[in-house]
Amino acid sequence: MTAVIHASPIGSDFVGAQPREPGLSIFSLWNLEAFALFLYFYRDAFAGALRYYFSITKLDGLWFIPDLLAMVCILAFVQRYVIQGKSLIAILTILYMAFALYIGYIFLGRVAGMASSLKMIAPVFVGFCFCARDTGSYKKLLASIHIIFYVTILGIIASAHMRLPWVGFAYESFGATREAGKLWWTDANPRLAGFAADSTMAAFFVFITFVLTSIRRSLGWCLFWAPLGIYAIKLTTSKTTIGLIAIYLVCLIIIRLLPERHKFPMLRRMACLSFLTILIPIILMILFSGIDLHRSYPALYSMQDRINNSWQLPFVYMGQLMPLGYLTGCGLGCFNYPQQLFSNSVSYYVPVDNFYIGTYLMFGPIFVAFMVCVVYAVAKTTDIYKLTAAVVMNLFAVTVLAYGPASGLLMLGFAFSEVFRGKLADDSAGSSTALVPSDAVTLAPRPA
Repeated sequence: MTAVIHASPIGSDFVGAQPREPGLSIFSLWNLEAFALFLYFYRDAFAGALRYYFSITKLDGLWFIPDLLAMVCILAFVQRYVIQGKSLIAILTILYMAFALYIGYIFLGRVAGMASSLKMIAPVFVGFCFCARDTGSYKKLLASIHIIFYVTILGIIASAHMRLPWVGFAYESFGATREAGKLWWTDANPRLAGFAADSTMAAFFVFITFVLTSIRRSLGWCLFWAPLGIYAIKLTTSKTTIGLIAIYLVCLIIIRLLPERHKFPMLRRMACLSFLTILIPIILMILFSGIDLHRSYPALYSMQDRINNSWQLPFVYMGQLMPLGYLTGCGLGCFNYPQQLFSNSVSYYVPVDNFYIGTYLMFGPIFVAFMVCVVYAVAKTTDIYKLTAAVVMNLFAVTVLAYGPASGLLMLGFAFSEVFRGKLADDSAGSSTALVPSDAVTLAPRPA
């Protein structure tokens, strides 16, 4: 039996990938999420330079344009998947997000903290809005991401030979002082950030733009540019990201060498199995909690800190600050940067270096139910971009909270987006407007 894969028509990303239906509002335009992702990626990838030049030209307000568009994406999400799509998961997600925002306000104790929490979570809805969209049809968006890969590498290498003007530049954001291009040091070596705001962000954008671009490129292109990307990441001293891009490259080579009929099933299998990384922190805490790994293995200092502090202390503090949080979660912004910047309980702030632990703290046990639905949805996903994103973002999220920069959370929302696929997507797939997959060179071809 031949399976038919429906996707968005190939056309202009920012004009709209699907025809408008009569009576739909402006928020149902399919181009909204592509433009929002474009703005977030360019803002976060070049955050150091943009913060500096926006400040000296008195155009600081431009920084928040992607956040405003993300708020519109929340309305688009409600219109598409709650009102029109009638997805039960979408309805429950919106209701619990509102509840978590309220709980977060109680936990943080300040209106500024609640506003920061809303701004923090909004990018995930940009990713969610890619539900039922064929990513391969967004050709201009993918081309723009390709450019970020080259420019980010160039910026990192340039920062190794000159002091860029935004390094160390301080700016005000919601009443808090930050640095647009903070220069970190490790083992007497600078952690270079290039055009980004910090070295971790620079490494992330080399990694994620390489991943998204490689899906459409030949194996020769991947093998040529991967070493250059690894070299740039090495300059940022992000060992974790070097390991991630190396793992991804091995997976890519394995899939490319498989017979055609096995490529897509292997990619989907990898995506589903990648959710087992959720168990890594739990296993490490059981095996090594309280053990001084740093004494025997100095290079494991960061991991020891995560095992003994980052992944455990928030649960201890929650018992002191909000015992009910074990059932409801402590709300949006708790043990995240809104608490660090705008909270009456800032002395209890602990950086939670794991996406799933950090999100579980905010939402509580209901997040486990949501993730069960996500894994089931990924097992049925046919979009190779979303499957690839699930693999790499699950690996990335093991030791990173991924709520800042916003693009990290956006990509996780993008990878999980098919969980909201329901009546709207089914109707669209059965209509005369639903179409053919992209003709790009892919990591793994779609099923015939």
